[in-house]
Amino acid sequence: MMMKTIIINYGMGNLNSVRRALQECGASVLISKNANDLDNADRIVLPGVGAFSEGMKNLHAGNWPDAIRLSVRNPNVALLGICLGMQLLAERGYENGETEGLGFIPGEVKRMSIAGKNERLPHVGWNEINLLRAGPLLAGIDNQTDFYFVHSYQLNPRQKDDVIAETPYCGNFASVVQRGNIFGTQFHPEKSSHAGFQLLRNFLSRSLLDA
Repeated sequence: MMMKTIIINYGMGNLNSVRRALQECGASVLISKNANDLDNADRIVLPGVGAFSEGMKNLHAGNWPDAIRLSVRNPNVALLGICLGMQLLAERGYENGETEGLGFIPGEVKRMSIAGKNERLPHVGWNEINLLRAGPLLAGIDNQTDFYFVHSYQLNPRQKDDVIAETPYCGNFASVVQRGNIFGTQFHPEKSSHAGFQLLRNFLSRSLLDA
């Protein structure tokens, strides 16, 4: 039986590429502007490209925050934030002013700090992830696998246990996070070739939340 997967459409990012990737991985996918659609979701995807403040403004305009919080109270429902979507999982962000986030991952989103002479912002392109601990989202994915990034801000979790993997750019930043049934990737799995599709298949797996 296919996982009923809702992609939240709040006007931020290319949703069709995420939909195609999830469908190729075996999901039944709906791109939705209606927060009530989350009532029947097995998996929820919050993608996004753009600014934290605009993202939260758009989520509130669509009545999404409370609907998301209600849905993930069900331990059998999983949420995946991608790129800006991962950042919005934080308590607050500082892009275009201080803005309260969804609050799933204790921590803040701040602009990255260039640490090396060959580093540039935005951080665009392929870069590795270094696994800090095992997690079901990365099952079958080797340490130091490359994924595709596009961002200038990073989520700084307060609790190290929420970080599954880091990426060595601008120091080290959290590139994969998990807290219970809440997951996030700073990179774009839908643009990350075989490894990205493996991650999406893991997200759709019925065994994702068994641990």
